Amino acid sequence: MEFNLLAVLVAALSSFVVGFIWYNPKVFGTIWMKEAGLTQEQLQKGNMLKIFGLTFIYAFMLAFMLQNLVIHQSGALGMVGGPVLAESAKPSFSAFMADYGDAFRSYKHGALHGFISGIFLALPIISINGLFEHKSWKYMAIQAGYWTVIMTIMGAILCGWK
Repeated sequence: MEFNLLAVLVAALSSFVVGFIWYNPKVFGTIWMKEAGLTQEQLQKGNMLKIFGLTFIYAFMLAFMLQNLVIHQSGALGMVGGPVLAESAKPSFSAFMADYGDAFRSYKHGALHGFISGIFLALPIISINGLFEHKSWKYMAIQAGYWTVIMTIMGAILCGWK
């Protein structure tokens, strides 16, 4: 198992695809704007290059770290110092990886762990911030729902793409 840059890039880009649908006015966009206290005019005044550029960087960072949560072989590689040092590991490590190197490497398994990550990481973080910012439960549900869907999709891409 090695770092798959293409899978991480595609996983990061998936956040844009889902975001364009999720925050569309016909889906949750209108409710989200109302709950966030924003207007269409305010949103259009933002620096889109900065917003979308940083969004991609942050989504890339999330996908980069999420692969360690959805691909279990990362733990085995960590025991020997990573993929580069795995070549000089004891023969038992090579035998272990030959037997279990693709164990639980499926889109379905990655989606499960991505979903769990969304529920147990994104939901609490967004909800804690929302409580202190005095945001509505609708706002928190829309935001946490988006990130749970994204992390589910990212997990599927990262774990299933070999």
